[in-house]
Amino acid sequence: MIALIQRVREAKVEVAGRCVGRIGGGLLALTAVQPGDDDGRIRRMCERLLNYRVFADEAGRMNRSLTQTGGGLLLVPQFTLAADTRKGLRPSFTSAAPPAEARAGF
Repeated sequence: MIALIQRVREAKVEVAGRCVGRIGGGLLALTAVQPGDDDGRIRRMCERLLNYRVFADEAGRMNRSLTQTGGGLLLVPQFTLAADTRKGLRPSFTSAAPPAEARAGF
C-alpha cells in the first residue's frame, strides 16, 4: 500500500459535479492498494496515517498527530501512485491491485 499525504486546511472530492467527501483541517491521503495488501498491511497504513506527527505543536515543531489534533482524514484512491516508470515512456500499472481487489482493500 502506498499513500501520499498532504496537510490541508480543507479538502473535498467531487465526482461528476457531486461532492462525495469533504473535511476541514487535517490530512488528504492519496492511496494505492497493491497486490497482496492484506488486512494487516492496510491496518498498519491506517495507524500510520492517524499517528504521523506532521502537525505543529505550541513550539512550532511537527510533533502532533492527526489523532492529537482531532483533524479529518480524506482518503482518495489513486492507483497511479503504484506506477512503474523505470523503463520506456509508458508507465506500467501491474504493481497496482486490480480494481475489485483495490475496492475491497479500500
